Amino acid sequence: MSLARYFNKVRRIGLKEYFRQMMYIGDVKVGRCVGSDQFGNRYFENMNPEEEVPGRHRWVDFAQHDFNATQVPAEWHAWISHIRKDPPPEDRVMQNLSPSWKAPWIENLTGTRGAYRPYNTTLPKYDTWEPKVASREGPSA
Repeated sequence: MSLARYFNKVRRIGLKEYFRQMMYIGDVKVGRCVGSDQFGNRYFENMNPEEEVPGRHRWVDFAQHDFNATQVPAEWHAWISHIRKDPPPEDRVMQNLSPSWKAPWIENLTGTRGAYRPYNTTLPKYDTWEPKVASREGPSA
């Protein structure tokens, strides 16, 4: 990164945001915020070909530090993957497609305390051995 580009990005996003992006994603990206989702993730786009590599001009800024890809809802995933042209808040088709009664998006909870753990209702084939202790009767006096 050239020195002029460094100072230009620091001037546009601020020193604090610059260091936060360098710590989390290892690159500095400046763009227009197009919306956010229920998890607090923010979605950005920068259409300037001089600043961003084509195909990498859309990105997500995760709200949590330990993030994973399942925290991106399906409608936002379609936009980031270039399946949809417009972001969900601006796309009339996506707004009409989602019914009001639809349940909110739930991230994959594998490896966390909220993960699904099935339980067994069948009896085991073998029972574990439990010793039976007979009581000792001492000599009567």
